[in-house]
Amino acid sequence: MQVKTVNGQLENNWLVPLVCSAPHVMGFLRMCIIKKRPSSGTKAERFKRAEVRPQSKSASGLTKKHTDDLLAKEEQYKLLNAELEAKTADLVRQAEQLMREQSEVLSKPLSTLLLTDIEDEEDSRLIKHQQSTVKEPRVKVVINKRVTSTSQSMCTGKKGKESHCKTATSKASHSDKSEAIEDSVDFFMAKTIRTMEEKMNDTVTHENVVDDHDLCNAGDNVGSDAQIRVLKAKLRIMQEEVDQLSSEYYKKDDENAKLSAKIKETEEDRARLQKTTSIQKTQIEKHRALAEESAKKCDGLQLQVSGLHKEIENLNRSNKQAAAVHSTVEVRLNRALEEVERLKTQLNKMKQMNEDKISKEHQSKENLLAENKMLKKQKAELIVGFKKQLKLIDILKKQKMHFEAAKLLSFTEDEFMKALDWGKL
Repeated sequence: MQVKTVNGQLENNWLVPLVCSAPHVMGFLRMCIIKKRPSSGTKAERFKRAEVRPQSKSASGLTKKHTDDLLAKEEQYKLLNAELEAKTADLVRQAEQLMREQSEVLSKPLSTLLLTDIEDEEDSRLIKHQQSTVKEPRVKVVINKRVTSTSQSMCTGKKGKESHCKTATSKASHSDKSEAIEDSVDFFMAKTIRTMEEKMNDTVTHENVVDDHDLCNAGDNVGSDAQIRVLKAKLRIMQEEVDQLSSEYYKKDDENAKLSAKIKETEEDRARLQKTTSIQKTQIEKHRALAEESAKKCDGLQLQVSGLHKEIENLNRSNKQAAAVHSTVEVRLNRALEEVERLKTQLNKMKQMNEDKISKEHQSKENLLAENKMLKKQKAELIVGFKKQLKLIDILKKQKMHFEAAKLLSFTEDEFMKALDWGKL
């Protein structure tokens, strides 16, 4: 027999023995389930534990997570919530079905158990029938009082929890959330127990009528001792089951506290993610505006680029034309250089020829100067010889005159020879 909690709701596997037992055990079970556990700690301690965890998580949660993973987690949480709601609806439906089935089966085990002591109680069946008819109204009154008291205590407990939740909201928001979760769990438990008690009232009235009928029919064969033993055995079994269920309930309460802390953490993560998503949306809007501006700038730049392409094409054309002109100029220049080289060679040849001519003329000039000098010397010699000849001529003329004079004067030969010798000197 197990107690399972799904989103703060108890599974109704433990409702079967409770319905099978006597109605006055419901109050005892309710007190055992609702009472506080000493080892679980107060709500303030659980609130402190729940606060320490989000602080550590917030310290470690400074690192940013990817939005896709968080959205996937949120979808998973939504699916889990839907599954939990479906499970709770199934549990409530199963509880109602079990209540209806147990109300039909209640009379059968009682008749079988009572038939075991028929042989021992044959003598006192008439007396026990009278006692059972006298005690039945009292049992009904006691059951009704217990049911009303338990319902009133549940209502007061619910009101106290709601008032405690309201005071907790005025103190701190985190404690408000944790206590609201716990109050919702307790409220659901109280509601389920109250509905179960109301259904038990109907089943108890039906059971009392059936018991009256069975006791009237089998009152001759049943004794009070057998009934007491059966009820004590049932009570002992139910007490053991209640203890086991209470321990399991406390364990599940711890799990519920952990789950509530996890839910709180997920809510904080969700709030943080909403903040991050809002920031990212603003950033996306900014980036969109920047993208639009950049698109406009890109359009303008594309226009500029198209204009530059046209200019580049024009420049390429002009460069091609300039290259053609340059090629023609280079051809002409090469031709001019060839002509220059040819003219240089010719000039060098002319210079060489001029130098040769100059050297030849210089040599001829020197030769002419030498010849001129020689001629001048010869001229001087000729002049000197001419002068000497003139002198000789004069001398000869004089000698002729003297000869003629001698002739005239009849010089002698000796005198003539002297005159010749004198003339040579």
